[in-house]
Amino acid sequence: MNPKNKISVKEIKRIARIASDLGIRKFKLTGGEPLLRSEIVDIVREIKPFADEVSLTSNGYFMAKYASKLKEAGLRRVNISLHSSDPTNFKEITGSNGLSEVKRGIVAAVESGLNPVKINMVVLKGYNVDEIPSMIELTKNLGTILQLIEFQPIEAGTQPYWHKFYQDMYEIEEFLESKSESITERPLHMRKQYHLEDGGVVEVVKPMHNSRFCMYCTRLRLTSDGRLKPCLMRNDNLVDIVSLIRNGEPREVLVGAFKEAVSRRIPYWRE
Repeated sequence: MNPKNKISVKEIKRIARIASDLGIRKFKLTGGEPLLRSEIVDIVREIKPFADEVSLTSNGYFMAKYASKLKEAGLRRVNISLHSSDPTNFKEITGSNGLSEVKRGIVAAVESGLNPVKINMVVLKGYNVDEIPSMIELTKNLGTILQLIEFQPIEAGTQPYWHKFYQDMYEIEEFLESKSESITERPLHMRKQYHLEDGGVVEVVKPMHNSRFCMYCTRLRLTSDGRLKPCLMRNDNLVDIVSLIRNGEPREVLVGAFKEAVSRRIPYWRE
């Protein structure tokens, strides 16, 4: 993605309007880090009229500053990344000493009513696997949901790290199942939520070993430089829509760009 050619708020609004007309009624703002964008509150406010729900995924560092403003603008809920609650592990994983800021951001999100707040924890062998019980307790006490996410080789160059840090999720699921009073399955991606006996809620996201994860995916992404992206894991099938807008193309051409992007959708993780 090209941060120097970022899409404008006005262009985001136009694309959201067309998406809504086509039946896309849930919008999630992600990154990178969306709270680095100074107009983030304006973006939420502009797309809210076209959405049944606007949500956001963040590293949480600036969440304490923005939570109440985002709620007032129409944001419904947030996901916040917290891969470790141990200061040393947190710094090694993120390269930052911002653990206290992230925790303040989580509290601010809960207090602002951006619920359910989900805590995204990518499971990394040798770093945070042993922290899962304490993270379950922490997220329960905060009134949030813990999302344990399978580590994936998402970008070029990550393959060596994947072999080093990948953790099989099956043993973790067996542990969660033994501690659960009930287990439900979310329709999107067919992933399980474990409702624990002592009150916590844990959701497991494992796209690599759930063939239905990609098969049932209906998401379409918009990059920061204005291209429609059918799959998180690929950059070779994007459709440039912002250039069409800047060239003054009519609505039907923009609708055609959406249809083209959908036609390029192919399940990435398959059995």
